[in-house]
Amino acid sequence: MAEKGTGASAKPALSAAEQQLFRRRQELDYWKKNAARLRGRNLLTGLAIGAFVVGMFSYTILSVKQERIVEELDEEVKINHIRGPRTSANS
Repeated sequence: MAEKGTGASAKPALSAAEQQLFRRRQELDYWKKNAARLRGRNLLTGLAIGAFVVGMFSYTILSVKQERIVEELDEEVKINHIRGPRTSANS
């Protein structure tokens, strides 16, 4: 038990460069283990954002088409009103 206190069996202190290298290796191992899961999440997020964009674009295009149809109907009503039957009241 006295040996534990002397540090003979303890790991030697690492220099700053060795600590940095050790941390980088740990990070690399972490990314290697979790790369597939992260790719799956990124794919799911990308598909969700893409679906939102396509939906918003489609909705916008439909709205613009409906406005054009309403404008065309308004123009037809004006033309028919102008071409309507002539009476003494509107001539």
